[in-house]
Amino acid sequence: MTRRAALSPFLLLLALAGCASVRPSAPDPLDVYLLAGQSNMAGRGTIAAEDTATHPRVFALRADGAWHPARDPVHFDKPRVAGVGPALTFGRAMAEAQPNVRVGLVPGAVGGTSIRAWAPGAADAATNTHPYDDALARVRRVLGAQGGRVRGVLWTQGESDGGTATVDGHAAALEALVARLRADLDAPALPFVASKLPPFYVAAHPGAATVNAALDRLAARVPYVALVETDGLRDGGDGTHLDAASARELGRRFAAAMRRLR
Repeated sequence: MTRRAALSPFLLLLALAGCASVRPSAPDPLDVYLLAGQSNMAGRGTIAAEDTATHPRVFALRADGAWHPARDPVHFDKPRVAGVGPALTFGRAMAEAQPNVRVGLVPGAVGGTSIRAWAPGAADAATNTHPYDDALARVRRVLGAQGGRVRGVLWTQGESDGGTATVDGHAAALEALVARLRADLDAPALPFVASKLPPFYVAAHPGAATVNAALDRLAARVPYVALVETDGLRDGGDGTHLDAASARELGRRFAAAMRRLR
């Protein structure tokens, strides 16, 4: 029987170093989601400790244009009132459903905006912003600089239009918005998930039912669109904005709907 020659310590180190360099670690894929609409997407709920805890694979784009571990407030449309919205819970749920994916949340919602503000070149005077242009630029910038793939849009909007909207007019504006986003992001099957206006708001503003009817029409006519029901959600005392618990629940419903579309 012959005995194999033992490697010298020097050769052993070289062998180990070679093995270590064969499979360099790579970051998990980055799934990017655009959060659009008005204040109930941006979030106005009261922040608690659970809303500041971060998830190792959930990130949000901040006002400085860089990714940071996501925590509420995710949005910065109106810093003095921004609070808990559906985004953080949505991001956590998507990350937990896909253990090998990082989730990037791009805030784009602007409180108080009509759907008319969600068109190229349109401005929101109250915040001196261009909601559509700004949101699109943020997504394009992070995709260009950080890579990743745009995986969906979340939409919560309509309170500003409920009193004047017609079903036909609002549905047409929504269809144009979806088509424009898909064209501008070069993603023809980009999932679009919208939430309906909550029953407590419709009860106090009957015209808001028009917006919900337009959303129903959108989902019936446009592929890769899903609606999130808002039954059981509560306001925070002002009759308009979801309380923190309801905003978190809305985030869970968004995640479930988004997963069904993918």
